[in-house]
Order: sequence, then C-alpha cells, then structure tokens
Amino acid sequence: MTTNPVYYKQNRLKQLRAFCFAVQAGSVSKAAERLFLSQPSVTLQIQALERELAIELFERRGPNIKLTPEGNTLYELALPLVQGMDTLPETLAAQRGKLETGELNIAAGESTILYILPEPMREFAQRYPGIRLKLHNVTGRDGLAMLRADEVDFAVGSMPDVPDYISYHSIFTYNTVLITTHDHPLAKKRSVRLQEISPYGLILPPRHLSTWGMVDLVFNQHDVKYTVALEAGGWEVIKKYVMIGLGISIVTDICLTGKEALARIPLDKYFPKRSYGLVLRRGKFLSPQAKRFIEMMDPQFFRQERPTGKKKGDGAPAKDAIGS
Repeated sequence: MTTNPVYYKQNRLKQLRAFCFAVQAGSVSKAAERLFLSQPSVTLQIQALERELAIELFERRGPNIKLTPEGNTLYELALPLVQGMDTLPETLAAQRGKLETGELNIAAGESTILYILPEPMREFAQRYPGIRLKLHNVTGRDGLAMLRADEVDFAVGSMPDVPDYISYHSIFTYNTVLITTHDHPLAKKRSVRLQEISPYGLILPPRHLSTWGMVDLVFNQHDVKYTVALEAGGWEVIKKYVMIGLGISIVTDICLTGKEALARIPLDKYFPKRSYGLVLRRGKFLSPQAKRFIEMMDPQFFRQERPTGKKKGDGAPAKDAIGS
C-alpha cells in the first residue's frame, strides 16, 4: 500500500513539532502540556520520527532527556522549519505590509529595561498595537537559558564573553565612571587613580553580576586593594545610596541622566567601554515582529555582516552579563 505523500508530510511536521517542543521543554510531559496532547501521543510521534530517520534522538535517563549528537543536528535543522510554519500567518501578513497579530518576547536585565528599551518599546507599541509584548526581567544566566529554550525571541544586554551557541551584535557603547556626592574629596578631580579610590568603600551590584567581576579584575591587575561598603542590586538603588553618602560607586554611565545630584569622574584609562546589544541563539528563526523591533533598534542590522564573537576591548569577565 502506498502512503499518501500529503499525509506523510503533515505527519512529519507533527513529529518534528513534538520533537522540538520536547527539546525546548526539557521533558516529554512538559512538551505534551504545551501542545495540548497526551504524553503517550508525543512519545509515539518522537519514536516514529526515530524509526523513519533510523537515528536515536535522546539519551533517556529517567524523567530528563538529553539530545544525542544526531538529535542535536536534527534540532538545529528542524526548529527554523517548525517555527516558520507556526508563524506563517504573521510572515505572510508582514510580506503584504501588514503586521497586526502575534507576540514578541524579549529578555533583558534591569539596566537595559530602564535605560535602553523604553523608547523602542513605546515606538513599537504605537506602530503595531496588535502585537502582544512580553518583557522578561532576568539575570544573565536566566536570559541565556530562555534563549536556549526558545522561550524568548531575543535578549538585549551586555555580553562581554560570547558562548558558542550565541550570536551577539553590539549596538550601544557606554563608559565606566566613578560616582560620588558633590562634597566628596574626589568630586572635584578630573581624573583619579585607583589608589585614590582604594580608601573609600564601594557600593557595588551583587557579586554574581559582571560589574563586580570587572571591578575586581581591574583592581587586582593594578595590585590595588578595595573595600565594599554595601552590596546592592540595581543602578537606581546604587545611585540613591551614593547620594545619601553611604559610599562611592563605579558604574556604567548608561544609568546616568545628568539630573542626579552626583559627581562623575571618568575611568576610561582603567576600564574598557561597555557594549550593549542584541543577543540571539545561533540558528534562531526570527519572526516578522522580532525583525521589525530589531530594525527599529538598529536599522543597519540586516544590511551588514553581524559579528558573533567577543569584541576587541570587551575584556571584562562575563558572569551574568545580560542582567547586569
């Protein structure tokens, strides 16, 4: 009996979708929930795919699943196809000049959400009011995990070191500065040495974020000691506590508007410029709404060769880059 080719292709798409969802969810049961199917149904689809391709897709160890090398290759090939089919209506509408439905998920850290994304988010919402926007406030580790699991379209943040599975495109650059109260002994200086900063307690973000690692690296490279007076999360919190005199801080000037009651002293001779930009999973299929948002942030993005590795001068250690 000859298999109907149309049925065969439809069945293959279901199998590939079940497979990709299982990879993204990390388990067959979670994939079944997302697909609104029973767990046995998803299992049977994946097993049928394995039989037809004569390969083993997963290393099965209890409830957790891990891709085999062949499974990883198939996932990289299949995911853009599945995502392309799932977003076909939006893609077709975009080709006709309309973009009225769909969803856009962006992962970013607090500094990016506060200082970089407000204007692009406002403009996008005004242009495409029918697109559902979801902004995920995450640390770097969580942001990378969401990218890897395809739970977000892309991330925006700082990426000093770039993992193999990530593509990074720098869009914005900022300087590192020392901030103090206006009556602080260092406030009137045009430049300072690390030795002059050393006696004063620093207010820094949590240790697991990249800013702490950057400060620690620079001070150790110059064999200068430093003390931390306060560990606090978020640039707005740090600025507030510097203003009330609890310490001084080393920050990226992305967070400075010029309206703060703070003195700023450049630290360019010690710290490299800090870049913020687009963070993508390699091979990621970009939906029409994702492409439109990226074009608003950087009109040249799709017209130039995109750098994917570590950029010269971005030498800070990448602990939790996206969320710092």
